[in-house]
Amino acid sequence: MGRESGKFEPHRWLKSGHAQTIAAAFAPRAFALSAGEERLFRVETETQLKGICHWQEGKRHDLPVIVIVHGLEGSSDSNYMRGIADKALAKGFHSVRMNQRNCGGTERLTPTLYNSGLSGDYHAVLMELVREGFERIFFAGYSMGGNLVTKMAGELGEGAPKQLRGVAVVCPALDLSACADALEKSENRLYQWHFVRGLMARYRRKAELFPNKYARNGFEPIRTVREFDDRITAPYFGYKDAEEYYRSAGAKNVIAKVRVPLLLLTAQDDPFVPYETLLRARVNENPYVRFVATEYGGHCGFVSRWSGAERFWAEERIVEFVEEEAR
Repeated sequence: MGRESGKFEPHRWLKSGHAQTIAAAFAPRAFALSAGEERLFRVETETQLKGICHWQEGKRHDLPVIVIVHGLEGSSDSNYMRGIADKALAKGFHSVRMNQRNCGGTERLTPTLYNSGLSGDYHAVLMELVREGFERIFFAGYSMGGNLVTKMAGELGEGAPKQLRGVAVVCPALDLSACADALEKSENRLYQWHFVRGLMARYRRKAELFPNKYARNGFEPIRTVREFDDRITAPYFGYKDAEEYYRSAGAKNVIAKVRVPLLLLTAQDDPFVPYETLLRARVNENPYVRFVATEYGGHCGFVSRWSGAERFWAEERIVEFVEEEAR
C-alpha cells in the first residue's frame, strides 16, 4: 500500500503515546548540518539568547528563514531542532536554532531564570531579523517553545510585521496548569523526574553564578514541576504562585488573536499536553490556525513507518508549511 501524502502513519512498534515520546527523544540520528554560526540576540538589557545559524550560501535576505524554539529542558542541540534545520537546509532555507534563556550552556548570558511566558524574547529576535533585512521569517516551536511562539504571534495580532509569514508549533503547552497536572499522573512519573532533575540542576548552576540573586538552600524537597514553579519560578518573576504564573503565561489566552498562518500539530495520545486542552482553547475556531490532531504521535514524537525525510513526520510538515506559505 502506498503512502497518503501528509497523513501520519506511526511506526508499527510505536503505537502508544509513551513509545512515540521516548523513541523520538532517544533514537540515534545523523544530520548533514555543519556546526553553524553562533549568534547572540540581545532581548533585554542584561539578557542575550544564543542562536546557531545555518545560512544558505550568500545569506540572501529573500530566502525564508525558520527560527526554531525548543521545549522545556531542551536546547539547540535537541534532535528535532537539528532535524528541522537539516530539512530546511535541504529545501534551500535559512534556519536559526535558538537556545532559550540558560539553555544549551548559556547560563552566563542572563541573570534571570526562564519561563513559558517570555514571548518578548522571540519578538526581539524577530525584530532583529527584520532590521537585518530578512523578508520571509517563520517561527517553529515544540512544546514549551510552541507556547512561546504562539503567544508571541497572538500578542502581535494585527500588528505583526509583514515579514512574519507564519508560525508552526508541535504539541504546544498552551494550558500550563493542565500540563502540570498531567505530569503528576503515575504513568508520567518518568517525565516528571526528568524535568525536575533538569530544572533543579539548572537552578543550582544559576545559584553558583549569581549567589547574591539565588538562594542555594532553604527549599523543601521539590518533586514536581508545579512545586518548582510554585517555589522558584513564580516568586522570582513576581507571581503569587504557580497557578497565577500558568494563567498569565499560557498562549490559550491569545491564540484567538493570531493573524498570521499558524500550523498546529498535536497528537491525541500526548501523555502530558492533553488533547482536550486544545479543544477547550478553541484553536480550530481561528481561521488563521490549521489544526492537525493525529491519533498517534505522543509528545513531540511523530515517528512514522516511513524512512527518509518522512521518518520524523512533524519536522517534514513544518518545512512543507514554510514552503507553501513562503510562495
